[in-house]
Amino acid sequence: MTDLNASNPPAQPAPTLPELRKRARWLPSLVWLIPIVAAVVGLSLLIHTLAERGPEISVTFRTAEGLTPGTTPVRYKAVDIGVVKSLRLAPDRSHVIASIALTKDTESFLAKDTRFWVVRPRLALSGISGLETLLSGAYIGVDAGKSETRSHTFTGLEVPAAVANDASGKQFVLRAADLGSLDIGSPVYYRRVRVGQVVAYQLEPNGRDLSLRVFVDKPYDKLVTTNTRFWHASGVDIKFDAGGFKVNTQALATVLLGGVAFQAPDDSKVTAAADESTQFVLASDQSEAMKAPEELKPALAVLNFDQSVRGLAPGAQLDFRGIVVGQVRSIGIEYQSDKKTFRFPVVVELYPSRMGFSPRDLEDKRKAYEIAETMNQRGLRAQLRNGNLLTGQLYVAFDFFPKAAPVKISVDGPMPELATTPGTLDELQTKLGSIVSKIDKVPFEQIGQDLRSSMAALDKTLNNADKLVAQVNGDLVPQFAAALQDAHKTLQAANDTLAPDAPLQQDTRRMMQELTRSAASLRSLTDYLERHPEALVRGKADTEKP
Repeated sequence: MTDLNASNPPAQPAPTLPELRKRARWLPSLVWLIPIVAAVVGLSLLIHTLAERGPEISVTFRTAEGLTPGTTPVRYKAVDIGVVKSLRLAPDRSHVIASIALTKDTESFLAKDTRFWVVRPRLALSGISGLETLLSGAYIGVDAGKSETRSHTFTGLEVPAAVANDASGKQFVLRAADLGSLDIGSPVYYRRVRVGQVVAYQLEPNGRDLSLRVFVDKPYDKLVTTNTRFWHASGVDIKFDAGGFKVNTQALATVLLGGVAFQAPDDSKVTAAADESTQFVLASDQSEAMKAPEELKPALAVLNFDQSVRGLAPGAQLDFRGIVVGQVRSIGIEYQSDKKTFRFPVVVELYPSRMGFSPRDLEDKRKAYEIAETMNQRGLRAQLRNGNLLTGQLYVAFDFFPKAAPVKISVDGPMPELATTPGTLDELQTKLGSIVSKIDKVPFEQIGQDLRSSMAALDKTLNNADKLVAQVNGDLVPQFAAALQDAHKTLQAANDTLAPDAPLQQDTRRMMQELTRSAASLRSLTDYLERHPEALVRGKADTEKP
C-alpha cells in the first residue's frame, strides 16, 4: 500500500496582509495648468469650427487642372463660400471628384440646379475671361440654383455659365439647320441693338437639326412676340446676283463673333410677349425670315428651257414686270428621246398672293388649268434674261408675248408645266448668226480686186495731176508774175496821178475855177434877159431908164 502522508505536500505559511494607511491630501501642480488651458482653447476652437462648418458636397470635373486641396476657394459673386477639401480620381478614371467644404449658411447652394465650374484664363471668340486668376490662381465659380430639391452631388461645367440663374429676362429655343459661326456668348440683336446672347446649343437626336437657347435681357424680352422672326446675322452677308451687289451686316462684332437678330414684320399686329422657352425657326438671312406665311409653302411649277441655263442658279428671282413673284428652286437636265436632244427643266417656287391669286385657286387642278390656259392664250411666257452684265447671272421673267406661237401646257403631272420662250440672248445670237451668214455671202475677193483696179486708176490720175501742176508751175506762173508786175505799175501810176501835188490835180482845180466863173457869168446873163427880154432883138441899151 502507498503511504498517503507521502503524497500530500507540506502546509504553507499564511500570507501576510498589507498594512492599510490613510492617504495624504493631493495638491495640483502649476505644471498641469498649461495643458489644461490648451485643451480648453482647442476644445473651444473645435466647437467654433463645428459650429461654423457648413455642408460638404462633391463636384465632378473632367480634369483637376488648377485645383489644389486646402487652397482653391469656392466663390460666389467674388465672396468665398467654401474651399476644396480633397481631390480623388473616379474608379473609371474618366473624371475627378472634388470634395468641397462650404461655409455656414450655404444651405441654399444645395439646390439641384446649382452650377459649378473652374474659373481659369480662357480665350474664345466671345472674349477673354479669367485674367484675374493669372496672379491669384484658379477658383471654382458658383451659380446658385432655384430648385426646391436638395443634392450633395453635382456635375461641374466645362465652360462658365453664360447667364446666371438670377438674371432678369427670358430664354427662347431656336431651331436651325446649321450652327454657322454662332457660339456660346454670341450676341443677339434687335434693330442692331444688343439685347441678349446665345447661352447653349445642342444637336438633335435625328442628327440633322440643331436647337439653340438664346437669352434676351429684360425689358427687351417683351419685344419677342409669337410673330417674331429670328435669323442668322453672322459675319457679312454679301450677295452678288441678278439684283445687283448687296452687303448687309448687323454690327462689326458679328463679323468675328457671329450673332442672331430678331424682329417682327412691320405689318405685324401681334403685340403679346412670347412665353419662356417658346420655339422659333432660325432662318438663314433676313429676307428668308421675313417671308409671308403663304410664301413658306409656295406653289411649284416646271419651266422647260431648250437654251443654255448658264448663269441661272437656285435662288434666282422670278420677275413679273418688276415684281418678284418667286424664285428658282432647282435646275436639271433631261434627254428627249423622241427629239434626240436635251432640255433643261427648272423647278420654280411661285407666290400666288403676289400675282393676285389665292392659294385655294391653285389647289383645284381644274381651276388652276383654266387660269394657266387663259394666261397661255394671252401669250404669258417665261423667259431667261440677263440681270447682271458684269457677272452674267440670269433671272426668269414672266411677261406677255402676243405674237408668241401657241404652246400646249400640262397640269396633270406632279407639278404644272408652264410655257417658255427663247431669251433675248438667244434672239441676239440668232440675229448675229443671220448677219454673219449674210456677211459670208459678200464677195470680198471680187470687191478687193475692183478696189485694187480703182486704186491703180486713181494713182494714174494723181500722176497726171502732178504733171499738170508741174506744167502750170513752169508755163503759167511766170506770165502770172509779169501780169502782176504790170498791174502793180498801173496802180502806182494811178496813185501818182491822184496825189494832191500831181499836175493833173492842179489843172483840174484851175479848170473847175474857170467853170465856176463861167457859171456865174451865165447866171448874170440869164437874170438880165429875164428882166429885158427885148434885148434879144434890140440889143443891150447903153443906159437904162429909171
